[in-house]
Amino acid sequence: MIVDDQKGVRRLLEELFKREGWEVHAASDGVEAISKLDQYLPDILLIDMKMPNMNGLEASQIILQKHKNLPIIMMTAYGEMEVVKQALDAGVKRCITKPFDIIVLRDIVMQIVMDKVS
Repeated sequence: MIVDDQKGVRRLLEELFKREGWEVHAASDGVEAISKLDQYLPDILLIDMKMPNMNGLEASQIILQKHKNLPIIMMTAYGEMEVVKQALDAGVKRCITKPFDIIVLRDIVMQIVMDKVS
């Protein structure tokens, strides 16, 4: 699942992962993501930090209370080191700084999902 308030980022990541054969769901903010998780539990969640209504850190904390084993990658702006620390302390698997290389992100996703399966 991809959670980002920027439609262009959601669309880019959706296309990338669909080409890789993934079933992709998307949400535009943390509130929508939490709601969608009641209907569909993904293998991994990519979530932006800065979004309206509920930011990625708040959403991740709520999601991880209910889905402790769901791997989350948080996408954050460069320099938000305190947020990165809080996210990792909350149970987020990885933080990746925007702008990011989509191939590197794809490889990180693949590695985390493979680690989860094995």
